[in-house]
Amino acid sequence: MEVRWLEDFLALARTRHFSRAAELQHVTQPTFSRRIKLLEETMGTTLVDRQTLPLSLTPAGEVFREMCERVTRDVRDTRERIAQLESEASNRFSVGATQALFSHFFAGWLAETGLEERLQFNLKATNWLGEDFFDALDSGDCDLVLCYWHDQLPWQERWDSDYYQWLTLASECAVPLSVADDQGQPRFTLPGTEDQPVPVIAYHPRGFIAPAVAARTAASRPPAHLLPLNESAHSSSVKTLVAQGFGMGWLPHRVTEKSEHYGRLVRAGDERWDIALEIRLVRLRTPRSDGLATLWNELEDHYARTGTPRPTMPAS
Repeated sequence: MEVRWLEDFLALARTRHFSRAAELQHVTQPTFSRRIKLLEETMGTTLVDRQTLPLSLTPAGEVFREMCERVTRDVRDTRERIAQLESEASNRFSVGATQALFSHFFAGWLAETGLEERLQFNLKATNWLGEDFFDALDSGDCDLVLCYWHDQLPWQERWDSDYYQWLTLASECAVPLSVADDQGQPRFTLPGTEDQPVPVIAYHPRGFIAPAVAARTAASRPPAHLLPLNESAHSSSVKTLVAQGFGMGWLPHRVTEKSEHYGRLVRAGDERWDIALEIRLVRLRTPRSDGLATLWNELEDHYARTGTPRPTMPAS
């Protein structure tokens, strides 16, 4: 039994005339009559009294009409709900973000820009490193990427291509930190020496921050002497090991804001060791949908009005 047959029966119940009902349903009168007959055969009873003028419904037909009204109403409401969901989905976009930015930036940024209902975090991104984010943009695994940026990224050529477009959402600063000793001084301090290198909790070399740390330490005078103890893909893991006293490490200031749980973190070096970062939102230069282009234009207008926030530096 098809829904259109139920709609046929309701048209017949309203008009009480086969030809007029067939015209309303945009079918020929013989086709329409066959459908009504099939309904009666399916229900195993006569639904229409064809001996009256105008024709009328049998008692079984009246019961069947009530059922038809309920079913067609439910189908119509369901179609409208599905259309609404599809419309919402077409204007909801997937964001791939680094773990630190998801944990310490994403939610606040959504609230600030009013995008809570239009952006959703792609959980696959928790396993991505560096260029994986751009591969995800290229393949359609996400619509936007939220990441750190600096001019020492090894895939700079790809970033500078005409294939991507980005917005700078905020400034950030990665600071060298160490757990404090009993006198409140850093347990580990830069730059170290060749004989006594500073133990460091390092970042994964394919990530966004490791190349910036490498460039900063290579350019420093006196040079830094570091002893990498660990490589981690996530700032939260670096913070945990630093706060437990295994070594020093560079942490974005937003990651340090709630360090009381681990004990006080203090600078392991002065400002010359700080690393300037940007938080950028990246998309394909040619968006895959008009909705994404509209959202991007709204963000451009927002930052044109408000400017790019600068970080609050952690206390020394």
